[in-house]
Amino acid sequence: MGIAATAVFPTATPPLTPRHHLSPSPPIPIPISISNSKLSVSASLIPTPNHPPQRSAPNSSFTVLEKKSSTPAPDSIPTSRGGESKDAGLTLKDYFEQCGELLVRCRWDGGGARWFSPLPLDCATHSRLKHSPLLLSLPGVDGVGLGLLLQHQRLGQIFDIWCLHIPLTDRTSFPDLVKLVESTVRLEHSRTPNRPIYLVGESFGGCLALAVAARNPDIDLMLILANPATSFSKSALQPETLVPLSTMMPEQLRSSLLYMLSLLSGAPVKMMTSAAGKRLPLDQLITEISQDTVAMSSYLSVLSDILTAETLRWKLNMLKSAAGFANSRLHAVKAQTLILASGQDQLLPSREEAERLRQVLPKCEIRVFSDSGHALFLEDGFNLVSILTGASFYRRGGRHDYVLDYVPPTPSEFQRVYEPQRWIETATNPVMLSTLESGKIVRSLAGIPSEGPVLYVGYHMMLGFELVPLVSRFWMERNILLRGIAHPMMFTKLREGRLPALSAFDTFRIMGAVPVSAANFYRLFSSKSHVLLYPGGMREALHRKGEEYKLFWPEQSEFVRMAAKFGAKIVPFGSVGEDDVGQLLLDYNDLRNIPYFKNSIEELTEEAVKLRNEAVGEVANQDVHLPIILPKVPGRFYYLFGKPIETQGRKQELKSREKAQELYIEVKAEVEKCLGYLKEKRENDGYRNIFARLAYQARHGFDCEVPTFDI
Repeated sequence: MGIAATAVFPTATPPLTPRHHLSPSPPIPIPISISNSKLSVSASLIPTPNHPPQRSAPNSSFTVLEKKSSTPAPDSIPTSRGGESKDAGLTLKDYFEQCGELLVRCRWDGGGARWFSPLPLDCATHSRLKHSPLLLSLPGVDGVGLGLLLQHQRLGQIFDIWCLHIPLTDRTSFPDLVKLVESTVRLEHSRTPNRPIYLVGESFGGCLALAVAARNPDIDLMLILANPATSFSKSALQPETLVPLSTMMPEQLRSSLLYMLSLLSGAPVKMMTSAAGKRLPLDQLITEISQDTVAMSSYLSVLSDILTAETLRWKLNMLKSAAGFANSRLHAVKAQTLILASGQDQLLPSREEAERLRQVLPKCEIRVFSDSGHALFLEDGFNLVSILTGASFYRRGGRHDYVLDYVPPTPSEFQRVYEPQRWIETATNPVMLSTLESGKIVRSLAGIPSEGPVLYVGYHMMLGFELVPLVSRFWMERNILLRGIAHPMMFTKLREGRLPALSAFDTFRIMGAVPVSAANFYRLFSSKSHVLLYPGGMREALHRKGEEYKLFWPEQSEFVRMAAKFGAKIVPFGSVGEDDVGQLLLDYNDLRNIPYFKNSIEELTEEAVKLRNEAVGEVANQDVHLPIILPKVPGRFYYLFGKPIETQGRKQELKSREKAQELYIEVKAEVEKCLGYLKEKRENDGYRNIFARLAYQARHGFDCEVPTFDI
């Protein structure tokens, strides 16, 4: 159940004298320094009131937790393309090598459990976000503490990471381990009471995190539990089964048990599929798989040398004790919890357990990874930072701030979000037009302002079809991340029911969407963001038959004076093409006449947060429904961004409601003008039909730019 390949007991403890408790002043451990690898690890004593964690220089014998940098930490991460994490170069091979070396170095340590910082001193704090919360990584039953190895560099940008290492000789009971972690939590909470503390627990560590949270309901804890072992009683891996089996096995066959359990964890299979997914030449592919296999075999060989029946019994009984301890105290857990469950976990019924815990814990969300095995943190492509961003689970203060706590994606993270949606852009081959300062229209985004704050105000196509090409082109062509103002239903539900799970909107949150509110507008403008706004909102995106390209804006301005306060440029834009990809068969009015759909609409609307309750006219019609659309042979999407409208220097002028309303009407007229221009011009596009485009690309290459109408 640990995250290592052997899962249940990957870093077993040799049969030395048990340590039944930890003294108030633990013995000084030997330093942990993994050489010849991409990651350097140094250990520290567990902080206690009498022995707080020391901050020392790189050559310190055992403490590396923080180093002051001459470069101040940023208040927020810039909302443009982030740099790639160095973790991108780490693989399962590195994990197995470093775990094996750590096992060998610490085998005869003799010290107790300890915290260590997994990041080198020269980069531990240099780029970390200001006021980053503490993250305590609690290991699986292996106790190694390197389970998050592939995530460390990226996590280190937004967290102060400490990992718990439980040496091989340690025999501390589960209740004492709980007290151990609890003492650290309380000490750090006393130092920074206004910041949350994150407990990341994998398998056994999940039980440890729940137990600590149950005993400390008044401390602001955030729990991230990956396949928690609270369901251990339902696993086939029981002490009564495996211990006799291990005892009966000859010494030379004991490694076979490790290989069997490593297969159940899913790590070897993922190791090969990860290599295959890189699309390397055959010789390089064979070399990489061979190196990974050798590293895993070497690691398992180290385990087979130290795994005894007594060790196995201790580890399994520890799991049993941890599960019972945590389950008996679930009622006392008040912490916000995110459970990460694997759909293909062969060691624990993790998916079912996640649902059970969601029903028991008061503030619990789950994310299911249907194709993943037990060793979730070792999965290729698994990115914990993206998951936290998508779940709005990262914060530095008492409440989540959708602007200041937002972590923009790196290029590779963007690609993982974009690839499943890429077919939309491929099918519609969008034409992007913008307007230069001179008023000239060009086929590019050259007319888009580089510096924020900028507010893009436009027409919302049916179901937001235009969003994927719009956001992706801004990202790829201009290195601009659009922060969309979104409906609150993407962030919260009034109650469970027919609405999609909040996880269905994770992609929007990863790409920077924020719930509509004056406070979020203010923060976005103050951080010089590029903000995307659809004043017509849901009413426009769920329009009726015959209402294509009709604006449903509020009568009074909602954004002009806020934009003027920060001198934001306003860019009106239009987008057309929805009628070329689908035909509206049943709209809101049709569905209301069918009893089943009428009841469904009422239930959906009751679950969603209400907007514009005080508004008048059609824009106030916010009933949630899903229209029935008949797909068409794809046509083409067209976008036109008008000339930016300056508000810089007009703050006093636009404080007047009358002047603000005049500018509001001007922006609306410009959007309608853009729509009219595109609707007229597309009639002269010889490549409006997908077949004409495919024929052109077949002759000139599929990466070429397909021509359009004359501008």
